[in-house]
Amino acid sequence: MNIVGLLLAAGSATRFGADKLLHRLPHGVPIAVQAARHLASQIPRVVAVVRPDAGKLFLDLQNEGHEVVVCDNAAEGMGASLACAVRAAGRADAYLVALADMPFVRASSIAAVRDAMASGAAFAAPFFRGRRGHPVGISGAYFDALLALKGDEGAKRVIGESRDKLMKIPVGDPGVVRDIDTPDDLLPPLTV
Repeated sequence: MNIVGLLLAAGSATRFGADKLLHRLPHGVPIAVQAARHLASQIPRVVAVVRPDAGKLFLDLQNEGHEVVVCDNAAEGMGASLACAVRAAGRADAYLVALADMPFVRASSIAAVRDAMASGAAFAAPFFRGRRGHPVGISGAYFDALLALKGDEGAKRVIGESRDKLMKIPVGDPGVVRDIDTPDDLLPPLTV
């Protein structure tokens, strides 16, 4: 199957205080590059979308071997970025939508969503302790609906209209719900 990974890396990162996607994790790899590596470990083709002023991030992701697209209207929000990524990827059997500020998603979680899409799911997402996470799989049958996305809505409306078609994949991976918004989000989670 032709399944394309879409890495959304066009956010503004205002709460982080600096460009969080370029922030280096303890092992020296930038957050967005780590997220891209995890996605690429399970999906051969990754299309990353960045904002117009993301020159360093563009080069970092391109040097990793990914297709990188500048989304001129990224400031409009996640919906605009996702539409831009889908347009650049072209028609595919399915898409796995991943967020560049989620570097802790395990390869096994990505593979589980990929496999659900390969088995014919319309939508698929990992769930950790009842919370929906990322990446989210979307069938290529929704290509036109994804192209029409605008603003900051992302794919919620598209998935919401067909909620009964969402394959929920339970995972033991807290990384599927752990995004980085502030520097404190990089601290190890407390165990209870």
